[in-house]
Amino acid sequence: MTTMQLVGAILFACALVHTFSAKGFEVLAHRHPRHAGLFHLLGEVEVVFGFWAIVLVVSMALFAGPGAALDYAESRQFTEPLFVFVVMVIAASRPILDAARALLQATARLAPVRTELALAWLGLALVPLAGSLITEPAAMTLAALMLAPQVFRPGIPEALKYGALGVLFVNVSIGGTLTSYAAPPVLMVASTWGWDSAFMFTHFGWRAAVAVLVNASVITLLLRRHLAPLAAPADGKQRVPLKVSLIHLAFLAGVVLLAHHPVLFLGLFMLFLGFTQAYARHQDPLILKEGLLVGFFLAGLVVLGGMQQWWLQPIVSNLGPTALFFGALGLTAITDNAALTYLGSLIAGLSEHAQYMLVAGAVAGGGLTVIANAPNPAGAALLRHGFKDESVNALGLLGGALGPTAVAACLFLI
Repeated sequence: MTTMQLVGAILFACALVHTFSAKGFEVLAHRHPRHAGLFHLLGEVEVVFGFWAIVLVVSMALFAGPGAALDYAESRQFTEPLFVFVVMVIAASRPILDAARALLQATARLAPVRTELALAWLGLALVPLAGSLITEPAAMTLAALMLAPQVFRPGIPEALKYGALGVLFVNVSIGGTLTSYAAPPVLMVASTWGWDSAFMFTHFGWRAAVAVLVNASVITLLLRRHLAPLAAPADGKQRVPLKVSLIHLAFLAGVVLLAHHPVLFLGLFMLFLGFTQAYARHQDPLILKEGLLVGFFLAGLVVLGGMQQWWLQPIVSNLGPTALFFGALGLTAITDNAALTYLGSLIAGLSEHAQYMLVAGAVAGGGLTVIANAPNPAGAALLRHGFKDESVNALGLLGGALGPTAVAACLFLI
């Protein structure tokens, strides 16, 4: 253990404590209005890891020199934060959101239950499963924006909101495991261990699908008395032309296909921004601020997480298959599950059974905290306005996710 490794572990612990106490800064903002702006900033969950990552880089410059700090920062891979930012903005654009809503509403009308009940169930089940095709961040963005006016609104009990949020986070985390490219923790090991989409579906996919359907059904039943028909929009906006919707879908598909090539998907994103300006009458304001905050959060997690390998990898390598499952499930709550599976991929001689248990535990625990899975900060940023004090309480999320996590864990252990 070097001095910087110790400093990195301490700052990582500070970031975790900050994450769980972020709501307290909102209270301080009301008590001390003179410094309310600073407290509001520190109360933003999306700012936490980025803030402590900056502290880490500054500390590294002081202890090891500016050159070492720059070398470390530039050695990190920021493809995932950039991709999540880009896919969030495109997936939340009005043409794509309207097309997704129209598809879900048409499907909901065919269901033998109330339309609003079917819409909530589809948003919590079908959209997370679609993450296996369009990637988990895109699925999280679409599901959050479609569920916000129906489930995450005034009038819904706070406990049920956290229950729905826990189901959404868990279902997105496991719903991307039907293919080998959509879930970040799977992507980290797929090429190393030779896992293709056929392998993922036969070993993970069907179990994940059953868990998603059970979780969505239970929370929808609990919400049924509080769901009301959505009011028709009164903004008088014109219907988005089919050509514009198809072009937006093409941009989204292009970014998904180029997910591992940031230079290319960022170039495509620049074209997308130009297109939205050219046809502004068919657009709503893009969620650039929310996307940038989420990207900042994930980039901070990349910087801080890179200093935790010295203590995480020995834990992972010394556990048996069953213990590895529960160890991964617990460790995922305090570190990104993709980082955890990546560390596992570096262990030589890991048995096939242990490989399965590591990834299964990592994805099953992906809804326990905001930092457990890369798309979670996106969901928290888009839905926090529906909660008390406009912030997501870490303990409330943990409580809401325990049930659906247990369902997922049971299915993966069959």
